Amino acid sequence: MPAPRPRPISDLLPRFQNVAQSSHYLVKFALPYNQTANGLRSFLRRKGVNDRFVVEDAGLLCSDAVLPGSALASIDTRGDFQGVVERFAHTRNFTQIQLEFYIDNEYKSMKFLEHWMEYITGANTNLTSDAYHFTLNYPESYKSNETKIVKFERDYNRFLEYRFIGLFPLALNSTRVSYQGSQVLKASASFSFDRYICGESSSLARDLKRAFNEVFNLGNNVRDGESVADNQNLLNSSAYGGNVTSSENNSGVNQQNNNSQRIGAAEIARYEI
Repeated sequence: MPAPRPRPISDLLPRFQNVAQSSHYLVKFALPYNQTANGLRSFLRRKGVNDRFVVEDAGLLCSDAVLPGSALASIDTRGDFQGVVERFAHTRNFTQIQLEFYIDNEYKSMKFLEHWMEYITGANTNLTSDAYHFTLNYPESYKSNETKIVKFERDYNRFLEYRFIGLFPLALNSTRVSYQGSQVLKASASFSFDRYICGESSSLARDLKRAFNEVFNLGNNVRDGESVADNQNLLNSSAYGGNVTSSENNSGVNQQNNNSQRIGAAEIARYEI
Protein backbone atom coordinates (compact mmCIF):
# COMPACT_ATOMS: atom_id res chain seq x y z
CA MET A 1 0.00 0.00 0.00
CA PRO A 2 1.52 3.37 -0.98
CA ALA A 3 2.07 6.08 1.57
CA PRO A 4 -0.82 8.57 1.95
CA ARG A 5 -0.58 11.81 0.06
CA PRO A 6 -2.16 15.20 0.75
CA ARG A 7 -5.51 15.70 -0.95
CA PRO A 8 -7.40 18.94 -1.49
CA ILE A 9 -10.66 19.60 0.32
CA SER A 10 -12.48 19.67 -3.02
CA ASP A 11 -11.82 15.92 -3.39
CA LEU A 12 -13.28 15.06 0.02
CA LEU A 13 -16.11 17.55 0.33
CA PRO A 14 -18.55 15.79 -2.07
CA ARG A 15 -18.34 12.63 0.02
CA PHE A 16 -19.40 14.43 3.19
CA GLN A 17 -22.14 16.33 1.40
CA ASN A 18 -23.83 13.08 0.28
CA VAL A 19 -24.67 11.74 3.72
CA ALA A 20 -28.07 10.45 4.84
CA GLN A 21 -30.34 12.49 7.12
CA SER A 22 -31.89 10.88 10.19
CA SER A 23 -35.27 12.65 9.93
CA HIS A 24 -36.53 11.01 6.72
CA TYR A 25 -38.13 7.66 7.49
CA LEU A 26 -41.45 5.85 7.42
CA VAL A 27 -42.88 3.20 9.73
CA LYS A 28 -45.68 1.05 8.36
CA PHE A 29 -47.52 -1.45 10.55
CA ALA A 30 -49.34 -4.47 9.16
CA LEU A 31 -51.17 -6.78 11.53
CA PRO A 32 -51.86 -10.48 10.91
CA TYR A 33 -54.76 -10.99 8.53
CA ASN A 34 -57.58 -12.84 10.27
CA GLN A 35 -61.23 -12.24 9.38
CA THR A 36 -62.65 -14.13 12.34
CA ALA A 37 -64.21 -12.37 15.29
CA ASN A 38 -61.37 -13.62 17.49
CA GLY A 39 -58.62 -12.07 15.36
CA LEU A 40 -56.36 -9.21 16.39
CA ARG A 41 -57.86 -6.76 13.90
CA SER A 42 -61.40 -7.45 15.08
CA PHE A 43 -60.28 -7.10 18.68
CA LEU A 44 -58.71 -3.69 18.00
CA ARG A 45 -61.81 -2.52 16.10
CA ARG A 46 -63.91 -3.21 19.19
CA LYS A 47 -61.47 -1.01 21.13
CA GLY A 48 -61.86 1.88 18.67
CA VAL A 49 -58.68 1.28 16.65
CA ASN A 50 -59.68 0.62 13.05
CA ASP A 51 -57.56 -0.84 10.25
CA ARG A 52 -57.04 2.53 8.57
CA PHE A 53 -55.45 3.98 11.69
CA VAL A 54 -53.09 1.01 11.96
CA VAL A 55 -52.00 1.16 8.32
CA GLU A 56 -51.83 4.94 7.80
CA ASP A 57 -51.69 6.83 11.10
CA ALA A 58 -49.83 4.60 13.56
CA GLY A 59 -46.64 4.75 11.53
CA LEU A 60 -46.87 8.52 11.03
CA LEU A 61 -47.28 9.04 14.76
CA CYS A 62 -44.06 7.11 15.39
CA SER A 63 -41.86 10.07 16.32
CA ASP A 64 -38.70 8.11 17.09
CA ALA A 65 -37.66 4.82 15.52
CA VAL A 66 -34.47 2.82 15.13
CA LEU A 67 -33.05 0.74 12.34
CA PRO A 68 -32.65 -2.80 13.70
CA GLY A 69 -29.38 -4.40 14.59
CA SER A 70 -28.09 -7.91 15.12
CA ALA A 71 -25.17 -9.70 16.72
CA LEU A 72 -23.40 -12.98 16.11
CA ALA A 73 -23.00 -15.41 18.97
CA SER A 74 -19.67 -17.19 18.74
CA ILE A 75 -17.78 -20.07 20.26
CA ASP A 76 -14.06 -20.40 20.92
CA THR A 77 -12.23 -23.44 19.58
CA ARG A 78 -8.88 -24.52 21.04
CA GLY A 79 -6.55 -27.26 19.97
CA ASP A 80 -6.95 -27.24 16.18
CA PHE A 81 -3.67 -25.32 15.90
CA GLN A 82 -0.98 -25.21 18.56
CA GLY A 83 -1.29 -22.07 20.67
CA VAL A 84 -4.11 -20.59 18.56
CA VAL A 85 -7.63 -19.84 19.76
CA GLU A 86 -10.15 -19.58 16.92
CA ARG A 87 -13.61 -18.09 17.13
CA PHE A 88 -16.55 -19.18 14.98
CA ALA A 89 -20.08 -17.82 14.69
CA HIS A 90 -22.97 -20.20 15.36
CA THR A 91 -26.09 -18.05 15.89
CA ARG A 92 -27.35 -14.67 14.75
CA ASN A 93 -29.20 -12.85 17.51
CA PHE A 94 -31.61 -10.01 16.79
CA THR A 95 -31.93 -7.28 19.37
CA GLN A 96 -35.14 -5.55 20.46
CA ILE A 97 -36.10 -2.18 19.06
CA GLN A 98 -37.57 0.84 20.85
CA LEU A 99 -40.28 2.93 19.17
CA GLU A 100 -41.74 6.18 20.48
CA PHE A 101 -45.18 7.45 19.49
CA TYR A 102 -47.05 10.73 19.64
CA ILE A 103 -50.36 10.24 21.45
CA ASP A 104 -53.26 11.77 19.53
CA ASN A 105 -56.14 13.49 21.31
CA GLU A 106 -58.31 10.39 20.81
CA TYR A 107 -55.59 8.23 22.41
CA LYS A 108 -55.72 5.73 19.56
CA SER A 109 -51.96 5.27 19.49
CA MET A 110 -51.99 4.39 23.19
CA LYS A 111 -54.94 2.04 22.68
CA PHE A 112 -53.13 0.45 19.76
CA LEU A 113 -50.23 -0.58 21.98
CA GLU A 114 -52.26 -1.38 25.09
CA HIS A 115 -54.82 -3.62 23.42
CA TRP A 116 -52.30 -5.32 21.14
CA MET A 117 -50.55 -6.52 24.30
CA GLU A 118 -53.91 -7.31 25.89
CA TYR A 119 -54.81 -9.51 22.94
CA ILE A 120 -51.51 -11.40 23.23
CA THR A 121 -52.28 -12.38 26.81
CA GLY A 122 -55.83 -13.43 25.90
CA ALA A 123 -57.55 -11.43 28.61
CA ASN A 124 -61.01 -12.42 29.83
CA THR A 125 -64.08 -10.55 28.64
CA ASN A 126 -64.89 -9.45 32.18
CA LEU A 127 -61.75 -7.63 33.31
CA THR A 128 -63.21 -6.93 36.77
CA SER A 129 -63.93 -10.57 37.56
CA ASP A 130 -62.29 -12.10 40.63
CA ALA A 131 -61.48 -15.12 38.44
CA TYR A 132 -59.54 -13.00 35.96
CA HIS A 133 -56.79 -14.97 34.24
CA PHE A 134 -54.70 -15.11 31.08
CA THR A 135 -54.96 -17.58 28.22
CA LEU A 136 -52.28 -16.58 25.74
CA ASN A 137 -53.04 -16.67 22.04
CA TYR A 138 -50.97 -18.52 19.48
CA PRO A 139 -48.00 -16.57 18.06
CA GLU A 140 -49.29 -16.62 14.48
CA SER A 141 -52.36 -14.69 15.59
CA TYR A 142 -50.50 -11.68 17.07
CA LYS A 143 -47.07 -11.60 15.38
CA SER A 144 -46.67 -9.21 12.46
CA ASN A 145 -44.65 -10.34 9.45
CA GLU A 146 -45.16 -7.26 7.26
CA THR A 147 -44.25 -4.30 9.49
CA LYS A 148 -41.58 -2.19 7.78
CA ILE A 149 -39.26 0.72 8.48
CA VAL A 150 -38.17 2.55 5.34
CA LYS A 151 -35.26 5.00 5.54
CA PHE A 152 -35.31 7.29 2.52
CA GLU A 153 -33.73 10.51 1.34
CA ARG A 154 -35.14 13.89 0.46
CA ASP A 155 -35.50 13.05 -3.23
CA TYR A 156 -37.46 9.82 -2.44
CA ASN A 157 -35.36 7.90 -4.98
CA ARG A 158 -32.86 6.36 -2.57
CA PHE A 159 -34.11 4.26 0.31
CA LEU A 160 -33.33 1.32 2.55
CA GLU A 161 -36.13 -0.97 3.68
CA TYR A 162 -36.29 -3.21 6.73
CA ARG A 163 -39.06 -5.78 7.05
CA PHE A 164 -39.69 -7.45 10.40
CA ILE A 165 -40.70 -11.08 10.77
CA GLY A 166 -42.53 -12.05 13.96
CA LEU A 167 -42.78 -8.55 15.45
CA PHE A 168 -44.94 -7.82 18.50
CA PRO A 169 -44.87 -5.36 21.43
CA LEU A 170 -42.92 -6.77 24.34
CA ALA A 171 -43.11 -3.89 26.83
CA LEU A 172 -45.03 -0.63 27.09
CA ASN A 173 -43.11 1.87 29.17
CA SER A 174 -44.74 4.14 31.71
CA THR A 175 -45.88 7.51 30.38
CA ARG A 176 -45.37 10.52 32.61
CA VAL A 177 -47.97 13.30 32.80
CA SER A 178 -47.49 16.54 34.70
CA TYR A 179 -49.23 19.87 35.38
CA GLN A 180 -45.98 21.73 34.80
CA GLY A 181 -45.23 22.81 31.25
CA SER A 182 -47.61 21.14 28.81
CA GLN A 183 -45.83 19.15 26.13
CA VAL A 184 -46.78 16.68 23.44
CA LEU A 185 -47.60 13.41 25.15
CA LYS A 186 -45.50 10.46 24.02
CA ALA A 187 -45.49 6.74 24.68
CA SER A 188 -42.59 4.38 24.08
CA ALA A 189 -42.69 0.63 23.63
CA SER A 190 -40.18 -2.15 23.12
CA PHE A 191 -40.79 -4.55 20.25
CA SER A 192 -39.38 -8.01 19.83
CA PHE A 193 -39.00 -9.79 16.50
CA ASP A 194 -37.67 -13.09 15.23
CA ARG A 195 -35.60 -11.66 12.38
CA TYR A 196 -35.57 -8.89 9.82
CA ILE A 197 -35.00 -8.65 6.07
CA CYS A 198 -32.82 -5.85 4.79
CA GLY A 199 -34.01 -4.73 1.37
CA GLU A 200 -37.22 -5.00 -0.61
CA SER A 201 -38.87 -8.40 -0.27
CA SER A 202 -42.17 -8.08 -2.12
CA SER A 203 -43.05 -10.44 -4.97
CA LEU A 204 -42.73 -7.57 -7.45
CA ALA A 205 -39.22 -6.76 -6.27
CA ARG A 206 -38.25 -10.42 -6.53
CA ASP A 207 -39.60 -10.65 -10.07
CA LEU A 208 -37.68 -7.51 -11.04
CA LYS A 209 -34.49 -9.01 -9.58
CA ARG A 210 -33.98 -6.09 -7.18
CA ALA A 211 -35.09 -7.70 -3.91
CA PHE A 212 -32.82 -7.91 -0.87
CA ASN A 213 -30.72 -4.93 -2.08
CA GLU A 214 -29.56 -6.82 -5.18
CA VAL A 215 -28.00 -4.36 -7.62
CA PHE A 216 -25.11 -6.20 -9.31
CA ASN A 217 -25.16 -8.86 -12.03
CA LEU A 218 -28.79 -8.32 -12.91
CA GLY A 219 -29.91 -10.83 -15.50
CA ASN A 220 -27.04 -13.22 -14.78
CA ASN A 221 -28.67 -16.63 -15.17
CA VAL A 222 -26.06 -18.52 -13.20
CA ARG A 223 -26.16 -16.10 -10.29
CA ASP A 224 -29.94 -15.80 -10.24
CA GLY A 225 -30.36 -19.56 -10.15
CA GLU A 226 -31.90 -19.79 -13.60
CA SER A 227 -30.86 -21.55 -16.76
CA VAL A 228 -30.25 -20.59 -20.36
CA ALA A 229 -33.66 -22.03 -21.22
CA ASP A 230 -35.29 -19.61 -18.77
CA ASN A 231 -33.55 -16.73 -20.48
CA GLN A 232 -34.75 -18.02 -23.85
CA ASN A 233 -38.33 -18.10 -22.55
CA LEU A 234 -37.89 -14.53 -21.32
CA LEU A 235 -36.89 -13.45 -24.82
CA ASN A 236 -39.98 -15.15 -26.21
CA SER A 237 -42.31 -13.37 -23.78
CA SER A 238 -44.56 -10.52 -24.77
CA ALA A 239 -42.43 -8.09 -22.76
CA TYR A 240 -39.78 -8.40 -25.44
CA GLY A 241 -41.95 -7.82 -28.49
CA GLY A 242 -44.36 -10.71 -28.63
CA ASN A 243 -43.86 -14.25 -29.87
CA VAL A 244 -40.45 -14.92 -31.32
CA THR A 245 -39.63 -18.26 -32.89
CA SER A 246 -36.49 -20.16 -32.07
CA SER A 247 -35.22 -19.73 -35.63
CA GLU A 248 -35.58 -15.98 -35.30
CA ASN A 249 -33.72 -16.09 -32.02
CA ASN A 250 -30.95 -18.15 -33.57
CA SER A 251 -30.69 -15.76 -36.50
CA GLY A 252 -30.53 -12.84 -34.09
CA VAL A 253 -27.76 -14.49 -32.10
CA ASN A 254 -25.83 -15.31 -35.28
CA GLN A 255 -26.25 -11.75 -36.49
CA GLN A 256 -24.96 -10.47 -33.16
CA ASN A 257 -21.95 -12.80 -33.34
CA ASN A 258 -21.20 -11.63 -36.87
CA ASN A 259 -21.37 -8.03 -35.73
CA SER A 260 -19.01 -8.80 -32.88
CA GLN A 261 -16.56 -10.47 -35.26
CA ARG A 262 -16.64 -7.50 -37.64
CA ILE A 263 -16.06 -5.07 -34.76
CA GLY A 264 -13.18 -7.20 -33.51
CA ALA A 265 -11.60 -7.33 -36.96
CA ALA A 266 -11.93 -3.59 -37.32
CA GLU A 267 -10.21 -3.04 -34.00
CA ILE A 268 -7.33 -5.33 -34.96
CA ALA A 269 -6.92 -3.57 -38.28
CA ARG A 270 -6.90 -0.18 -36.59
CA TYR A 271 -4.13 -1.22 -34.22
CA GLU A 272 -2.13 -2.80 -37.03
CA ILE A 273 -2.28 0.45 -38.96
